[in-house]
Amino acid sequence: MEIYIPQIIATGIAILSLYIAKFLTRKVIVKYGELLQKSEARRNQIKQVINILLNISFILTLSIIWGLQPHNILLGLSSIFAVIGVAMFAQWSLLSNITAGIIMFFTAPYQVGDRIHIIDKDTPIIAVIENIQTFYTHIRTDKNELIVLPNNLFLQKIVSVNKGNKRIVEEASEKKCGDN
Repeated sequence: MEIYIPQIIATGIAILSLYIAKFLTRKVIVKYGELLQKSEARRNQIKQVINILLNISFILTLSIIWGLQPHNILLGLSSIFAVIGVAMFAQWSLLSNITAGIIMFFTAPYQVGDRIHIIDKDTPIIAVIENIQTFYTHIRTDKNELIVLPNNLFLQKIVSVNKGNKRIVEEASEKKCGDN
């Protein structure tokens, strides 16, 4: 038992660090989300993704503490990612959508309710942002069309934002309610 005392202490420190990191990131996400007026659902999505990343980091830290060599971890992970990459190439686009969703949460100059103009040579779109989710952004055009864009594509487009038109959100909601 005495030979495992350093690992037990390090494990305790890792557990404490995990809870502190989760607490601090939760506070930062809530404060930042309130500052940028992000919805509660959007903040919860970001918290879930960050918690998953923290848990993965914790598991890797524990495996190193208890004697798993880092080069063995990297070898195992590279093998797993190679199989996943070959077998399920489409899944990587999901990861890029999650990443884009996190980037949009922290840095995007637009939010739900903003009127936007997506500048595209083939299909320009003028719409109101209805919802920004982990994978997709929902926008509604003046013709009451709901357009669902993957977040990674939405980040790649040139978007002009008109924040002064909050009345349009109410009109879009009325149109939506009137159709039901």
